[in-house]
Amino acid sequence: MSVQSPIVLWDLDGTVLDPAGAITDGIAGALRSCGFAVPENLGRFVGPPIGESLRRFTDVPEDRIAEVAAVYRAGYLAEGLDRSRVYPGVREVLGSLRERGVRQAVATQKPEHIAVEVVSRFGLEEYFETVSGAADDLAQPSGSGRLHDKPAIIGEALRRMGALPPDPARTVMIGDRSYDADGARSHGIDCLGAGWGFAQLGELRDVCAAVAREPGDLAHLLQQYTDR
Repeated sequence: MSVQSPIVLWDLDGTVLDPAGAITDGIAGALRSCGFAVPENLGRFVGPPIGESLRRFTDVPEDRIAEVAAVYRAGYLAEGLDRSRVYPGVREVLGSLRERGVRQAVATQKPEHIAVEVVSRFGLEEYFETVSGAADDLAQPSGSGRLHDKPAIIGEALRRMGALPPDPARTVMIGDRSYDADGARSHGIDCLGAGWGFAQLGELRDVCAAVAREPGDLAHLLQQYTDR
């Protein structure tokens, strides 16, 4: 049986990309535009699908979820991406892994067509074998059976790479929220926490194999998965 090449899966917002307020300000603007109150702690919106966050953290009724999400996404693509940036040090990690023959992919709960545009906009497509994201279905909750939740999105990335089921000794997820760790665990693989992202206090402590304080810390943490 052939040995699987090392695989590193990356979350996008809060891990590879610093939204620099594009998500939180965009959510606030969309809510106000549609006549709804803006909740506190908008950092909770970074990571999960916007529909799920609107259901959990706001008083937006079900029949207005798609409207608010559409307003937010239009603003994000028109203005938000221009304020975003790749976290310092991440591109260097991506390049080092590529040079060593490590296969890489994005697994994000951002709608896939937007995630693909983001990766292209920041010149990151050379590093990633595939970009797996959520189904673009604004009106449906994440439990509707479509490709929304992190386990399904990670599974789709691995399927496209011909690595399902994955080799847990040579496959790892990097993400900044517990959703990333839960999704990785559902496939029997570890998650390394991106401590520079949007996790709430203590969120990653007990769910990740380790937490990197900054991208430069990833090199030694990844060795056990990529240097076998």
